[in-house]
Amino acid sequence: MQEFDLVVIGGGSGTAVGDAAADRGQSVAIVEPGPLGGACVTRGCVPSKGLIHRADIVETIRSAGEFGVDASVDGVTFEAIVEEVHDTVHEKAEHMEQSVEASDRKTLFDAEARFVDERTVAVDGEKLRGEQVVIAAGGRPSTPPIDGLDAVDHLTSTGALFPDERPDRLVILGGGYIGAELGHFYEAMGVDVAIVGRSDALLDREDDAVSEAVTTAFEERCDVYTGHEATAVEDDGEEITVTAERTADGETVEVTGDELLLATGRRPNTDRLAVEEAGIKTDDDGFVETDEYLRTTADGVWAVGDIAGPPLFKHVADYEARIVAENAVLGREEAVDYTGVGHAVFTSPRVASVGETEAELRDTDTAYESARAEYGDVPMGMAAKEDRGFVKVLAAPDDGEILGCHIVGDEAPTLLHEVLVALRSGSGTVADVAETIHVHPALNEVVLAAFDELADVPYSGTPDWSDVSMGSR
Repeated sequence: MQEFDLVVIGGGSGTAVGDAAADRGQSVAIVEPGPLGGACVTRGCVPSKGLIHRADIVETIRSAGEFGVDASVDGVTFEAIVEEVHDTVHEKAEHMEQSVEASDRKTLFDAEARFVDERTVAVDGEKLRGEQVVIAAGGRPSTPPIDGLDAVDHLTSTGALFPDERPDRLVILGGGYIGAELGHFYEAMGVDVAIVGRSDALLDREDDAVSEAVTTAFEERCDVYTGHEATAVEDDGEEITVTAERTADGETVEVTGDELLLATGRRPNTDRLAVEEAGIKTDDDGFVETDEYLRTTADGVWAVGDIAGPPLFKHVADYEARIVAENAVLGREEAVDYTGVGHAVFTSPRVASVGETEAELRDTDTAYESARAEYGDVPMGMAAKEDRGFVKVLAAPDDGEILGCHIVGDEAPTLLHEVLVALRSGSGTVADVAETIHVHPALNEVVLAAFDELADVPYSGTPDWSDVSMGSR
C-alpha cells in the first residue's frame, strides 16, 4: 500500500487542493483515468465555447447586411474547426500532466479509483491511502429510459464536441443548457437541427422571460418541439426516427435526422467509486453529502464539484476547491458561501442569471418588485439584438435587496458581473448598482437602466434611445 498525505480523486478542480498541499511539502496522489483538466477542460466548457465562438462568427457574418456590409458565408471547414479545438484543449491537458510528472511531490495514477476502506482506494491492482482524501470525480451524461435507445448509436455531449464529420440533420433530445448550446453551434455550421424537450420552453429553469426569449430565437433557426416527451427511437439504417408525445394532449410526432444527440442531464460518478466502502453517504440523487465545510460523513474525506451536488458549475467547483484547500491543507474552518453565484448559457442570444426567478418568488409568496430595460434603451444596445436583449431585475420592495437578475443578449455573462460583485461585496441592494457611476456609452448602461427603475432617486443622465434604430444583429 502506498501512503500519501493527500489523495485527490479526479483530475479537474480538485487538483487545486493537491497543488496547495504539494506547495507545502505534502505528498499528493492524483487519480484520473482520462486527460487532466476534468470535464470542463477536455469535454465540456472549454471546447464547447471554442466551437461556439466560431458559430458566433458565422452568425455575425450572416447578419452583416443589416449594417450595410456586403458579406456572406460560403462554407465552413467543419472538420478543421473541430480538430483545432480538440488539439487545443488536449494540449492544455498534456501540459497539466507534464506539470504533475515534473513535481517530486505529486504522483499521477492514470486509472479508475474505487474505495475499499477508510481513506483507501484501489487503483490498478494496488492500494493508495491518504491522510486526507478529496473526491472530485465529477459526473457523466445520463441516459433516459427510451424504448429502442440502446439499439441506436447516439452522441452524448462529449461525442458531440468532437464528431468525425458534420451531419446534415441532427436531432437533440433535451432543451436545457447543453442541448441549447450545441444546437446553436450545429445550426450555425449549416446543420438542420431539431430539438425535442419535455418542458414547455427551452432553458425552463431560467426566468420565464428568459426561456420565452431563447425559445423564440431558436424557433427562427431550428425545429423546436417543446412540451414533448420522447417515447421511442429507431434507426432503419438510413435515418434515425424519434417518436415524441406531446404532454398536453398525447399527440405524437416523428422527428428524423442523421444523428441523435442526448442532452438530457448528467449524473454523479459516485456509483463508480464504491463510496459506501469508506463510510461516505450520498443523497437520493447520488451526490456525496457534505457539511458547510465540504466535509463528507467520513473523517478526513472532502468533496468538491459536481459530485458534491448543485450548483453544478465549474466556477463553483473551483471556489469549493479553494475552500477545501483552506480547510484540509491549512487547517481552517472556512464555510462555503454561495451568495452571488451566477451562471451563463452561451446560446444565441446569450443568457446570464443570478438569484431567484419570478416564478420562484411567486411560489414562495415572497414580496418583490421588478423592472426591465431593453438593450435598445441605451446607445450601445442599439447595435445588439435589441428585439430580444434585456435586463430584468427582481428586488425586495422594502430595502431594495437584489433577489434576482436575468440578462438576455450580447455580452450577458460579462454584464452580470457587476451584479455579482454587488451581491458578494456590497450590501446586495439595488442602490449598489444604481448609484455606481457607469461609463458612457457602454453596454453596461442597460444594467444601470434596469436597476435605475427601482432606485429611490433615479439617475436621469442617459437619454431614452428606445425609439432610435441603427440596425440589429
